[in-house]
Amino acid sequence: MSGNILWKFLLTAAIIFWCVMSITPLQDRPFEDYIVSQVTADQAEFTDVLQRAQARVDAGDSPTLFIALRDLGVEEAINYAKFFPQINVADIANQDKRNDILLKHILKKAQSQLRLGLDLKGGVGVTLKIDESSQAELNQFEQAEQLKDAISIMAERLDGMGVAEPVIRASGDNAIEIQLAGLSTKDNPEVIDAVKKPARLEFRAVHPSLTPDTTPANRYPVGYEVLAEEIEDHRSGETYERRQFVKLIPEATGEIVDDAFASQTQAGGFQINLVMTSEGADIFRSVTERMVGQPLAIVLDGKLYSAPTIQGVLSKNAQITGNFSQREAIELANVLNNPLAVELRVDEMYEVGPTMAAGARDSSISAAQWGAIAVVGFMVVYYFLGGLVAVVSALINVVIVLGVLASLGATLTLPGVAALVLTLGMGVDANILIFERLREELRAGKSIKNATAGAFEKVTSTIVDANVTTLITASILIWLGTGPVKGFGVTLAIGICASIFCALVVTRFMVDFLVHRVGVSSILGLEMFGEKKFDFFQFRKPAFIGSWVIVLIGVISVVIHHDNILGKDFTGGDEMTVNYSQQIGTDQLMEVIEAQDLIDVTAHYQSLIGEDREVLKIQTPFDQARVTLEALQRAFPEAGFEEAGINQIGASVSKNIQWNALISVLTALAGILLYVALRFEVGYGVGAVVATIHDVLMTIGIFVICGELGLFVSGQFTAPMLAAILMIVGYSINDTIVAFDRIREELELNPGMDLRSIINLSISRVFSRTLLTSITTLLAAVSLYVFGAGVINDLAFVFIVGIITGTFSSIFIASPVFYWWHKGSRRHVEERQLTPKRYEWESQKEEA
Repeated sequence: MSGNILWKFLLTAAIIFWCVMSITPLQDRPFEDYIVSQVTADQAEFTDVLQRAQARVDAGDSPTLFIALRDLGVEEAINYAKFFPQINVADIANQDKRNDILLKHILKKAQSQLRLGLDLKGGVGVTLKIDESSQAELNQFEQAEQLKDAISIMAERLDGMGVAEPVIRASGDNAIEIQLAGLSTKDNPEVIDAVKKPARLEFRAVHPSLTPDTTPANRYPVGYEVLAEEIEDHRSGETYERRQFVKLIPEATGEIVDDAFASQTQAGGFQINLVMTSEGADIFRSVTERMVGQPLAIVLDGKLYSAPTIQGVLSKNAQITGNFSQREAIELANVLNNPLAVELRVDEMYEVGPTMAAGARDSSISAAQWGAIAVVGFMVVYYFLGGLVAVVSALINVVIVLGVLASLGATLTLPGVAALVLTLGMGVDANILIFERLREELRAGKSIKNATAGAFEKVTSTIVDANVTTLITASILIWLGTGPVKGFGVTLAIGICASIFCALVVTRFMVDFLVHRVGVSSILGLEMFGEKKFDFFQFRKPAFIGSWVIVLIGVISVVIHHDNILGKDFTGGDEMTVNYSQQIGTDQLMEVIEAQDLIDVTAHYQSLIGEDREVLKIQTPFDQARVTLEALQRAFPEAGFEEAGINQIGASVSKNIQWNALISVLTALAGILLYVALRFEVGYGVGAVVATIHDVLMTIGIFVICGELGLFVSGQFTAPMLAAILMIVGYSINDTIVAFDRIREELELNPGMDLRSIINLSISRVFSRTLLTSITTLLAAVSLYVFGAGVINDLAFVFIVGIITGTFSSIFIASPVFYWWHKGSRRHVEERQLTPKRYEWESQKEEA
């Protein structure tokens, strides 16, 4: 036992250490202070360089110290690597590139690893316009499709994992608006360069004999252009250009490439590996067959990267070599995987202020804190020592989730903070399951040591089954989803794995340590919800019919009001630019907007790059921008608000994302049905799927009905609401599987009991766990609703309704559906199991 405790403790400690390091620092550290703390050699010389760089910033010649240091390094040929010998950049021969990579590395380390979202911190925004000449021959429909494709490609480039949460939407008919959280153009002036590259890859022939340096200008060959390849001398670190005649018409284009990825070369540099499509392999084979012994130029966006001589026939694979850093190679591979059909140019760049008013942010963060306190307080009061174990386990769960998300480059938004509080509430679920099972074992007369071992042994399959079904949902969301749907799937999968680990490893080693090493004889406290002898099934028909009537009313309400319930995140809207003479706080602006009953309106300030001024941006549903401005002009005449321009913005959650979400959920339900059918039996799977559909429809319906009646919520579906609905799917499945797992167990333990009695007994025995889990999660959700503001209120309301319906459906929907599927006969259940249960008394009868 001691050995088991030790290895679990060491494993937990190692994971916590890695996660804490991943999210450290929690807040950005000043670059000027951090870089000084990292100097380990020639400190006096670096201090002199730093003072000269700071003088540039003070004089206004450089926007930040980072830029000043980088420019000074180029102008004075300073080798910054000698001041930071602990940072290994020796493999980069070119000094300017080495300095750039080193300074960016230090800047990144100075910043928080978990980036705050646009709602909490703001970021950088850019408007990219499509080159009008490229659309001259396209009709209006084709132009719209081209813009839609460009937005989709931008989303893949910026947020392949779906966790960075950028805002990407159409702005007018030929522009794309992008907002990236937690970045600044002052320190990252090239932040948007890699994003807007068209990534037009071409394989072109090189003239076999002529070169530009030895050919008179009047003798340049027809059909060729002069392109220069950048060559680096790895001994001196200097770069030079080699000019060549490259054919204008390509032999093949990037359309033949199926996948691109970066890898390290034997010399220590980096290259981009290309994998061709099946058709592309045939084309590339044909090209290389006729060019053996000749150079083939690899041209990306008009730049010659390399021109290797073809040594033999190639088909499936190729490489782009050149003077790449690791970051450049990864960025190039990314854009090659998502090539743009059009060229984009920067029309406007700006700094984005926090999109949520300060008052709303503070109250919502306070709500999250109160929610966490409520969960912790309840667990400690109810379970005493066991409650402390559960809370520590749940907190470790949250740390693991944050650590993994930080390592993936995730952005933490305010809805994300709310979800973490709910994760804390749901994270104690497995612990409640363990402790309630421990009570049963103790009631059976077992010692604390035997009861602990028995409790963990019996709940392990339940915990695994409940979480694997949710993991199936997460996996399908990652596989089929895009944007925020995929991001939610990633976050959900991380949370599930962390929950299983914390329940079966962290909680286990703490309980074992207390029982076996410390000698604690009791780790549980109050028992308010013991096993209830109650005939739940006598209410199954009225409960079933009544709940589906509510679902039907909700569905009808959604159909009737479908034009009014989708916010601008789903439909698009108006964005007005407003000039002003006196700045009014966003808290005051939002108070006026909310008092006018204007729904789904945001107001925030933007600093225009290159222009020393700020403007107010008001985003509203269609045709509401001028109404909003008039209300603000009446409320604040001293501000001098004037309309500077108005533009239509597209949906940040595109139709493609919405359909992907629907397809993902439906596929996930099919996956759950299949898993539960194989793991349990088909009837269980049908019951779980019906209950999940019931919970989602009821939650959406009640949300819409309350919104239309002006009760509790806005009734508007925004982007975070998509994740909230998906979270209800996970909660519903988890709750249902716990009940079903107990039904399966009781069927084995009570061979003479009829199916109705088995179901009643099972529900009675898990009722305390179900109620306690609901209470802890509700404590978190109610705190968010009472103390939160804005979108947090809507999120919390959806969670509250989802928790209640999930608890209700596991008793009055899932179990009755299972019962009716099997026509009330336990024999019907046992005959349809993949491995029918054989009891000991049956074996003895056959032997006799």
